[in-house]
Amino acid sequence: MKKILCPSMMCADYGRLKEEIQALDEAGADIFHCDVMDGAFVPNITMGIIDIQIIRKYTKKPVDVHLMIENPADKVDWFIDAGADIVYIHPESERYVVKTLAHIKERGCAAGIAINPDTSIETVHEMLNLVDYVMVMTVNPGFAGQKFIEFTKNKIQQLIDEKKKYGFRVMIDGSCSPSVIQELSVMGVDGFILGTSALFGKQESYAQLMAKLR
Repeated sequence: MKKILCPSMMCADYGRLKEEIQALDEAGADIFHCDVMDGAFVPNITMGIIDIQIIRKYTKKPVDVHLMIENPADKVDWFIDAGADIVYIHPESERYVVKTLAHIKERGCAAGIAINPDTSIETVHEMLNLVDYVMVMTVNPGFAGQKFIEFTKNKIQQLIDEKKKYGFRVMIDGSCSPSVIQELSVMGVDGFILGTSALFGKQESYAQLMAKLR
């Protein structure tokens, strides 16, 4: 089955964002991945509403938002209205996670949860009934360019074993190098968030790099 390749737009060149979006689209990107950080839930601030609107304007491909923010229930509608097709929330950041996931789906979007390296599958098991995507963080959230955390592979395998029962897709976010993509694809992972480890800041074109990753 074709793997889902998702450029992480926080790594793009914002001086030429329109051209970046168009080049990634033409290179075969499946989903445009947007990291939204509030400086509270994670120690960084990145993309916002205007960024989502611009990406939405220049591609017909799905756009996801990964909300690394406190109390996402208060703000998910902002990002859906801006054009998001998929919304990920962190269970640790939300008091009523199931309610928020249900609301995302009621708005016609796909719902996802993002699982930090120190979050166990047992604590999110009830949520798997509602999600379309489960994104495993294989680095600590907040910054690009971190080292892959090896023990997260145990969690990934657990989710791969569960996905047939629940019907969600398993996504990986964090240090997705070509070798990591190859190994985890064989395990049964469905898709990968592509940052500086595999896509951005390289000599080759996006089209060449995406073709190699395929």
